[in-house]
Amino acid sequence: QQPTANYNIKINGLKRVFPEVFCEGKIDFEKLKLILGEDNLADQGERYHLNWAGKTNAYRTLQAPTFNTLAPCQAESVDFANTQNVFIEAENLEALKILQKSYAGSVKMIYIDPPYNTGNDSFIYPDKFSETKSEYARRVGDTDDDGYLKRDGVFQGAFRKNSKDSGHYHSNWLNMMLPRLHLAKTLLRDDGVIFISIDDNEQAQLKLLCDEVFGAENFVADVIWQRAFSPKNDAKYLSENHDYILIYTKNISQFKIGRLPRTEEANARYTNKDNDPRGNWTSSDLTVKTYSENYDYEITTPVGNKLKPTAGRCWGISKERFEELKADNRIWFGESGERVPRLKRFLSEVQNEMVSTTLWFYQEVGHNQEGRQELKDVFAGRGYFDSPKPTRLLNRILKIANVQTNDLILDFFSGSGTTAHAVMQLNAEDGGNRKYICMQLPEPIDEKSEAKKAGFDNIAEIAKERIRRAGKQISSSLKNGQSVDTGFKVFKLSQSNFKQWQSPVSASPSSDNLVSDSPNAKKQFELDLTAQLAEQQDIIQTHATTQNMAYEIALRLGFQLTDPMTFADNIVWLSHADGSRKTALLLQEYTLDILPDILSANPTKVFALDIIFHGDDALKANTALQCKDSGVSFEVL
Repeated sequence: QQPTANYNIKINGLKRVFPEVFCEGKIDFEKLKLILGEDNLADQGERYHLNWAGKTNAYRTLQAPTFNTLAPCQAESVDFANTQNVFIEAENLEALKILQKSYAGSVKMIYIDPPYNTGNDSFIYPDKFSETKSEYARRVGDTDDDGYLKRDGVFQGAFRKNSKDSGHYHSNWLNMMLPRLHLAKTLLRDDGVIFISIDDNEQAQLKLLCDEVFGAENFVADVIWQRAFSPKNDAKYLSENHDYILIYTKNISQFKIGRLPRTEEANARYTNKDNDPRGNWTSSDLTVKTYSENYDYEITTPVGNKLKPTAGRCWGISKERFEELKADNRIWFGESGERVPRLKRFLSEVQNEMVSTTLWFYQEVGHNQEGRQELKDVFAGRGYFDSPKPTRLLNRILKIANVQTNDLILDFFSGSGTTAHAVMQLNAEDGGNRKYICMQLPEPIDEKSEAKKAGFDNIAEIAKERIRRAGKQISSSLKNGQSVDTGFKVFKLSQSNFKQWQSPVSASPSSDNLVSDSPNAKKQFELDLTAQLAEQQDIIQTHATTQNMAYEIALRLGFQLTDPMTFADNIVWLSHADGSRKTALLLQEYTLDILPDILSANPTKVFALDIIFHGDDALKANTALQCKDSGVSFEVL
């Protein structure tokens, strides 16, 4: 049972700032209140906050441990051994929890396109993650009557239509989003940023939720994207042609916004009306609305007109600075010399990049039809996914996020795989080595859909095939000597390779749940406890493989899914991408003859499964002693 890294990070952070409010590992809230002072505490009944039905349970879901892991699937991967990209086919809440330790503070940018809660969406709710193996076993088929999806005994999600007639219509959506956003925040770097696509159904609620999760001070912008280029005449009221993209940073003081390349349209605004030798220029207003009496002075135009700023405004520069600019021919009074003065700004002096606006037109970043056409181009004219985002939109987002050449990008509502496609495409354009992690639930496809007829069973399969085909297209377009990582490692949500301790079926004699302390009840408890102890003698699950165990342990130890992993005889070697923290895993048969080869490789740590010693405590102790003498940490799992 692993508590989430999100929880531990916050608790440890509080301990560093206020160590005095902890007593025996627990928080003394009364002492915390005293330290903070009443002036810094909000009135419980009147404070400004977002509240909804089920919010407390949503936080419980966030803190609930996960008993699952991620299993590699080489058969569905591309260039598994070398790629730095990852595609996770899983329920994203579970997957995000599994990645907390290994990827905390590693992600530069997150983009998500979650369900818009239109009243027709089927959401995935994490309300059965606590089911035991026996409870799973009682379910038959891929989904049961309640819409619970499972695969290989692992709960994948629950599909429930969130009708607008529901009394908890908005609450259900917020309960789904809250834990995922908290987990996402932990994965972001301190200079990281998240972009979230949404429409009018939940934009207002999402803005308030993000204020709570990321902090209102970390809000960057609410972008309006023109996703459609023509009106819908069958609209009930107005034709909705836009979506929103909310932008939040993890720490706005450390985030540096990216700028966009200058366009021909932007440069066309610069002309040279007075044949200035410094070239084309445009003019800007010299007045400001923040009034200062010292900057409220009279200016005489070349034709003798005397001008002052309009009421309530003043000039933006001092009189002395104005005379300097005028002498340098940087003040424009109009062609006739009688207009209100404006400041000349030369094209040769502006930056090669420009600030983005919050209004993104389809001509600049594409529209839904463009996204669909891109997908059809990949699938030889077939459109297998509704309303995919265009890669030009993701390209704009990557630039605004200031994603650098080796940064990591995450999309945990991957859909058709546009984010992965856009990352590979941008790397091909500028020679970058950006990496992505995409997550997509294996959500079943409508039986009557074109995708189903083509042989796709779920959305994740469409996304993987789109990335494979897009990768081939990009690779074929590369110039001589250029290379781009178009591969990806596939991982799927799986039951842990190790047995979890389950409390005995019968309650303990001291438990409040026990009906009586009768001899029969005590005897049953002892039998149950004995059976559970016997079960734990071999903690390895029957479905476990060496590779799957190695990846699960690697994630628990803080290694990432793309860190080097090699298998040599009975040793699994792990290290970080830079070669640091070399670690040996002993998961199979073991004899003391193996140890010299391990120690000669100068590992930082050696981890061994207890079962490989077959009860030989002397062998285990001898191994530990030799590791200690060599300055190597040794631990039995």
